[in-house]
Amino acid sequence: MKRRSVSRKPDKFPAENVFERWTSEHLRPHSEFEQCHFIGGDFASATLGNKRFVDCLFERCNLSLASLAGTGLQNVAFQDCKLSGLQFTACRDMLFEVHFDRCQLSYASFYGKRMPGTHFGHCNLTDADFTGADLANADFQECTLNGAVFHQTQLSGADFRTATGFIIDPDINPLKKARFVLEGLPGLVNKYGVIIGQ
Repeated sequence: MKRRSVSRKPDKFPAENVFERWTSEHLRPHSEFEQCHFIGGDFASATLGNKRFVDCLFERCNLSLASLAGTGLQNVAFQDCKLSGLQFTACRDMLFEVHFDRCQLSYASFYGKRMPGTHFGHCNLTDADFTGADLANADFQECTLNGAVFHQTQLSGADFRTATGFIIDPDINPLKKARFVLEGLPGLVNKYGVIIGQ
């Protein structure tokens, strides 16, 4: 199956589409947002269900525990955001594409999501759930993955060379051409109870 290419992270926005310190009340009247830049917004526990975001950037925003039921995230970037507990699995599957830089993603769920090539840069993914997700060629640059769940997760070509804390079972997660460094070896053989080093 041919994999779709990853879109460029959105970084150019019309001046009238830059919104600072918005809350869920500002979002409420609208159902679609295209080429929007949200800065310092507080959307914690907000209901964002059935809204669609296209080529948008959330910067220094708090979306922790927001509801994403039926939300469309089409080439949406999150930078320096609090995203704890977000259920990305509830988002629409069609054209789902996200980018993350320096985000707090503890307890986030990507259960079953198809997101090959996704970039996670300097993110805290403690206890995140990637069960059944397609993360082929994803990049976990400088990410913390303590307690993250990988179960029947497609990880072929994924880059874990600078990630820490992960435990991945090679018997139930496809890892062909995935990239690791020697220091990450314990996270791959943990279940075998082997001792590495002196």
